[in-house]
Amino acid sequence: MNICTLNKIAACGTDRLGANYTLTEELAGAVGVMVRSAAMHDMELPAELLAIARAGAGVNNIPVDKCSETGIVVFNTPGANANAVKELVLAGLFLSCRKVLDGIAWAKTLKGEGAAVPKLVEKGKGAFVGPELAGKKLGVIGLGAIGILVANAAQALGMEVYGFDPFMSVDAAWKLSRSVKHAASREEIYQNCDFITVHVPLNDDTRGMLNKDTFAQMPDGVRIMNFSRAELVNIDDMKAALESGKVARYVVDFPTEDALDVEGIIAIPHLGASTPESEDNCAVMAADELKAYLEDGNIINSVNYPTVNVPRSAAHRLCVLHRNIPSILTQVSAEVSAEGINIDSMANRSRKDFAYTILDIPTAPTADAIAKIEAIDGVIRVRCI
Repeated sequence: MNICTLNKIAACGTDRLGANYTLTEELAGAVGVMVRSAAMHDMELPAELLAIARAGAGVNNIPVDKCSETGIVVFNTPGANANAVKELVLAGLFLSCRKVLDGIAWAKTLKGEGAAVPKLVEKGKGAFVGPELAGKKLGVIGLGAIGILVANAAQALGMEVYGFDPFMSVDAAWKLSRSVKHAASREEIYQNCDFITVHVPLNDDTRGMLNKDTFAQMPDGVRIMNFSRAELVNIDDMKAALESGKVARYVVDFPTEDALDVEGIIAIPHLGASTPESEDNCAVMAADELKAYLEDGNIINSVNYPTVNVPRSAAHRLCVLHRNIPSILTQVSAEVSAEGINIDSMANRSRKDFAYTILDIPTAPTADAIAKIEAIDGVIRVRCI
């Protein structure tokens, strides 16, 4: 089976695929894709393509809706780069208040002053005074894999940490320090915190969530970290808030043209996950997800289809991607039964408009039976493994 690697993927990941797979840079004929940042929206996706594994968390570079409609499962690797991003967020917190970058840039101007440099340093360093983090209030919006690590680390640094996430899972809650204060709303974060960091996905609810109206709720001199997506912040409103002093510093890991060379903005060139450890973790997780789906039909960490991860109970596995509408399971089961095939076990899950069904069966259905299942209204793709 051909796996197309649209970006360089760490060998520790691709090696896990094994001898049954051939790596290629050609998309045509590939059953799977491994990708990091390559833009796929304008690519012609081959009919054979079954899955795309994103070695990272965000999937903005992948046409997820198109994939859902054509039965291509899209995976990401949540948490694989969490520690790397957490460490850079902490660096952003320090850089936002200690004026380290400004001081370094100024120190370079002293080149050529010879023996006078030490005296000039002592004389000029007062221009780069900045506050400490200890004792300050940090608001963390979004308590997923990254947000939890940031909250716990900031609390260990002596900050008073507030967290908000209405969708936090039970597993995530167990990992969060008991010292982190629960905020009932974003507004509580906006109104009370000296530092704010956002760790949420980009969607219709979060696009432009930090804007002139939310800035107005914040204390003067607030410092904001954005290591999620540039579009979470209205950049025009941010520049106005920086000019007025409402926002003291804005640290963003997703620079855009209008955020570059702006006083008060620290634009980092998307380095959040740029560590060898993170790249290895993402590559391994992406390869494992892809292999599990291609070989056993199990879906783990998909962004467009539900999680269905069950052990095999028979020699053959019928995998059906379909719309989440009534009667499909009955019709699929009827076609299998019409072949005289017993269903050993069945698993079905749905996710919004789409669903996935696995049937473990002792013998493989005929090509005619598979064609009849494919013809059922609402069925998107059928595989027998």
